Amino acid sequence: MPHHQILIVGGGAAGITVAAQLKRARNALQVAILEPASEHYYQPGWTLVGGGVFSMAETRRAEGDVMPAGVTWIQEGAAGFDPERQVVRTSGGQELSYDVLIVAAGLKLCWDRIKGLPEALGQGGVCSNYSREFAPYTWEAIQAFKGGSNGAGNAVFTCAPMPIKCPGAPQKIAYMADDVFKTKGLQARVIYATATPGIFGVPTYAAPLREVVKRHGIDARYNHVLTEVRPESREAVFTVKDGENSHEEVIPYGLLHVTPPMAAPDVVASSPLAASSGFVEVDKFTLQHLRYPNVFSMGDVSGIPNSKTAAAVRGQAPVVVANLLAHLDGKPLEAAYDGYSCCPLITGYGKVIMAEFNYEQEPVPSFPLDPTKERWIMWFVKRKILPSLYWNRMLTGAQHERRFIPGVKR
Repeated sequence: MPHHQILIVGGGAAGITVAAQLKRARNALQVAILEPASEHYYQPGWTLVGGGVFSMAETRRAEGDVMPAGVTWIQEGAAGFDPERQVVRTSGGQELSYDVLIVAAGLKLCWDRIKGLPEALGQGGVCSNYSREFAPYTWEAIQAFKGGSNGAGNAVFTCAPMPIKCPGAPQKIAYMADDVFKTKGLQARVIYATATPGIFGVPTYAAPLREVVKRHGIDARYNHVLTEVRPESREAVFTVKDGENSHEEVIPYGLLHVTPPMAAPDVVASSPLAASSGFVEVDKFTLQHLRYPNVFSMGDVSGIPNSKTAAAVRGQAPVVVANLLAHLDGKPLEAAYDGYSCCPLITGYGKVIMAEFNYEQEPVPSFPLDPTKERWIMWFVKRKILPSLYWNRMLTGAQHERRFIPGVKR
């Protein structure tokens, strides 16, 4: 049985970042990554693909090109976890043993939980920036939208129940689309139908976002859960919660942007590592498993109450590295993740609120500026700086850049 000192399941943003930081911290470590995909995507860029700013090719690199030097890449997926034996079974039939396991397997998109959506997606104005296959179609659908005084003039943007990755993304594309429609002078009704009870979960940023919604004239509808898409009649069906009661609401559409429900991958959810939620059961501060001390988890698959964004990995990776090394050295785990996450909230072309916050829902800005204000410079950061930081610093194991910025609390 092949043995690895540190085995990382998942070669996405979390897996590559923590592998690179581990090798920087202690180069002699023997690290392997289990990842079947041959391509690696900068998923935060897909909103800009849907908004016509990026091409999909700009968000893609070969997986081998981002694999850290000295790390063994096993190009297979995980098929099962046996933490009692310290073994992971692979999709290729191997059994891999380990000293320490890091689970960074990401999320799965549950398109089939919405009746009619899998068949409707990618045509007839039904689109989603959460799919690499269909994000480019979002821009096509926005360009093809004609507006109108009836249901055909409705551009509907949905947000699924939490947890989802990048919870701000569903509304970003609504603001960008509204800009396009207004520039064209279309008669359009932009509807943001979200399963959440408010526009954003962090009150500090929710307040300015409510003003953004008002300025755009967007019809924001809360506690709306998309349950069915009827492409023949161009109707979206929602279950609307009203306290203890609920009712069905049917909204006709000319354009429908869908955020699918999400869940932990089946192989994780059905494993001994999972909590009842299906996500990996770890301490929210140390990121160590609650029942298996030699298992850690980070990224979207970890069962912690943070906002699931790529930026959260920047806060999690140093904690996993420090605590994993402490575990190997037989020392107490002293590093703690504070729940840091960042969501660059695009409020229109050329405008971004850079929302950074922690578990306590406190703003933790990386710039000595009021983080609640829409700024062009943050649009520049989102469009130009963050992709470069992702490829050239985050995935190479560099620490968060905030420590170099004067006037920012560390």
